[in-house]
Amino acid sequence: MFFHASRSSEYRTPFGARPTGSDVQLYFDTPADVSNVTLCYTYGLYGFSYHEEPMCLIDKKADRKRYQVSIMLPIEPGLLFYWFKFRDTEDRYSFYVAEADTKLGSGKVYSEPPRVGADEDKYPYAWQITVYDKDFVTPERMKGAMIYQIFPDRFSRDRNFDIKALTDSCKREERIYHKDWYEDVDIEGKPSTGYLACDFFGGSLRGITEKLDYLKAIGIDILYLNPIFEARSSHRYDTADYLNVDPILGGNEAFDELQREARSRGITLIIDGVFSHTGADSKYFNKFGRYEGIGAYKSYLTGEESQYRSWYNFFRTEDGEVAYDSWWGFPDLPNVNENSLSYRKFVFGAGGIVDTWTSRGAGGIRLDVSDELPDSFIRQMRTSLKSYTDGEGILVGEVWEDASNKCSYGSYRDFMLGRTHDSVMGYTFRKCVLDFLCGYISAEVFDSRMEGFRERYPMQAYYCIMNLISSHDVPRAYTMFSKPADVEGRELQQKISVPDEMAEECERLMRMAYAIQIGYIGAACVYYGDEILMDGYKDPFNRRTYPWGKLTGRQNEELLAIQELSKLRVENPVLRTGLYETLLAEDDVMAFRRFLDEDRVDAFGKQIDKGSEEVILILNRSHKLKCFHVEGNKVKPIKTSPVPTEEKMIVPYDGRTSFDISLAPDSFVFLVKQ
Repeated sequence: MFFHASRSSEYRTPFGARPTGSDVQLYFDTPADVSNVTLCYTYGLYGFSYHEEPMCLIDKKADRKRYQVSIMLPIEPGLLFYWFKFRDTEDRYSFYVAEADTKLGSGKVYSEPPRVGADEDKYPYAWQITVYDKDFVTPERMKGAMIYQIFPDRFSRDRNFDIKALTDSCKREERIYHKDWYEDVDIEGKPSTGYLACDFFGGSLRGITEKLDYLKAIGIDILYLNPIFEARSSHRYDTADYLNVDPILGGNEAFDELQREARSRGITLIIDGVFSHTGADSKYFNKFGRYEGIGAYKSYLTGEESQYRSWYNFFRTEDGEVAYDSWWGFPDLPNVNENSLSYRKFVFGAGGIVDTWTSRGAGGIRLDVSDELPDSFIRQMRTSLKSYTDGEGILVGEVWEDASNKCSYGSYRDFMLGRTHDSVMGYTFRKCVLDFLCGYISAEVFDSRMEGFRERYPMQAYYCIMNLISSHDVPRAYTMFSKPADVEGRELQQKISVPDEMAEECERLMRMAYAIQIGYIGAACVYYGDEILMDGYKDPFNRRTYPWGKLTGRQNEELLAIQELSKLRVENPVLRTGLYETLLAEDDVMAFRRFLDEDRVDAFGKQIDKGSEEVILILNRSHKLKCFHVEGNKVKPIKTSPVPTEEKMIVPYDGRTSFDISLAPDSFVFLVKQ
């Protein structure tokens, strides 16, 4: 039998991503009649070199052989892909390659070697070792943090809100100002302009400041704000002025006040940084002449000098029309040349964007569309941010796929090697959680995929992943649990909501998703309104206003449950930085534990004196009552049916006494060792 499993210490040690210059031991079992066993590997990032190492026979039995090889990883961060080659009894070479969604990361025999090129179809698969900078560390406050994401215009008006003042603050033809906070988002725009995402409800930074105690009650210690800089649209990804908060949000003074009040409550602010493109209606591009000075657009047309001209790439079409590179072809979002030295000075230099906002108290930056920024730009962003914050600034990237082997523009990206991001947004986490809870994948596949990410990401980064289940760019999880049909067009999407007959089930699934966020490794990220079951399909319906003062009884119950679960993580640091082990992954049931070692030391070698030393989470995704036997830190399903356990989310246990517990359909329980 051929066998290698990358997540088994019997076949690869140490586990997971490894620092530069460290050693890794690999083991491979083969049938007794196999010969010429070789480790094949390729290493690099933007280019790769291929090598073969003969493996040593270290054990031989009648029916099998065991081979071993020790490799010292290079001192340059990169990706190492490996597989095995051998000669069979018919004197042919075959390969043992990785297989997807296996329990321990095992493989299979295949006639061809893996394809690992950045622009190749990755099949068959190779095993991956992420080789990261040995000095890579991430901020302590991000590890296992509780994050709340706010779309500023839609969260809360402040107590002094005045619709006339809002309307008078910026009179523009394309803008729509909502008098009624509770009405739905605009989907048509004005007749003269069409839809431009330029409708405003008047949510403000002071409105957020007034709700900080609400956030603290659900355990939040990091607040991530979607773009706050001046812009034409309400989403503000079309930046007009990087150095000033949009006056509609309250301006720079409102930011200073929010930062000051947040810090007093132990809350760190992360701001959204959009550096791949600006707005066409901005002081830099200034296509419509709304800003003083010569922008890049007019400079290209007239030849007049502009300090921003080198930031953009202009050309003329075959018809002689002026054109320019823009984000995904949207003319309102002209692409920036991130390699322009004057642009980089503006972003990273003294008095520039990073310096300005860290000086004002921002504790981190979330990079919009990281895969559309050059690696060198993100490396300089990391250097700049860390230098202005004594190493404590948090850098998170928007990456939708596996960031450890992300490819874009024909190359692997330097995203998880310790030189760019601290971590990334957890869209892969979201997909796995929603797929499991919706019944699209089994617990075994869920566990295999999550363990694969844990294996490929550096531990410093994995404990900082922004584990989300909703965001401004995807449908809300509550809506998705109703399994809506994917329809096109805003008129049809506006009508999508959770049917009354599915509301209870979707509520239970939302609570299970939140339990996974609380229990699993990483920073749990709540998108505003998820804690009260806000409904909404794709943009802009996932950006509706928070219904302050109109919560239903069911929404209030959900909020209380979320507060209780959040408190569990706040009071038990083991759920932030503790070790991890899967205890059970079988069909519709899943169990894992977070724990400290026998000396109460966490995954990073830090002594933890507060809270429990072990917490177990058991999940029952099925539509049937499920029963489990718990003994120590072991959990196994049982067929006998004890008296149904009172449905509690959190149950204390002593870690010694064995007991049986039952879970209702679509439910979970945290077992907290006392």
